[in-house]
Amino acid sequence: MPLGKVLYESGDTLHYVYFPIDCIVSLLYLMEDGASGEISMVGNEGVVGVALYLGGESTPSQAVVQCAGSAYELKGDFLKKEFRQQAQAQVLLLRYTQALLTQMAQIAVCNRHHSVDQQLCRWLLLSLDRLPSNQVNITQEQIANVLGVRREGVTAAAAKLQQLGVIEYARGRITVIDRSELERFACECYAVVKKETDRLMIHV
Repeated sequence: MPLGKVLYESGDTLHYVYFPIDCIVSLLYLMEDGASGEISMVGNEGVVGVALYLGGESTPSQAVVQCAGSAYELKGDFLKKEFRQQAQAQVLLLRYTQALLTQMAQIAVCNRHHSVDQQLCRWLLLSLDRLPSNQVNITQEQIANVLGVRREGVTAAAAKLQQLGVIEYARGRITVIDRSELERFACECYAVVKKETDRLMIHV
């Protein structure tokens, strides 16, 4: 799953689903003027392509690999069959879908009401939860695209966090030095998403 790989475009009929192992896939909405914004991210907690087993077959969002890594690819017909016939698989997938909807709703609120600094902290924390290390390989331009903000805002926010010793940023790589401080600077949106995801998935 190389960086920038498009798993599906807006309106595509889905034929496969993907289970990330150590990569992150962003679900993005693209506007007519070329602007974009991330509505959710999927990592090792979930599956890319929920529209397929929910019966919609397609979605207006675009799925793009935001952090490179690997994933399992599964034929959609096989997953739909398991979804219909296996109660445990159905419960697991529906619970994950609820967690994904929570993330989408919280990100929408976050993007409307919280500062770029808080959005960056929230995005970094959600990314760390889905990656095997404390490093996120991504440029400031890419972060600006997923957050739907100006690059200058991301640059300023990252510089503040670096000055405070929370992160180190160099050559398209962000290393989180102090996660507890990052959580302190983040808005409540990260905690809401994490708590709901843990609640829904931990007992499955």
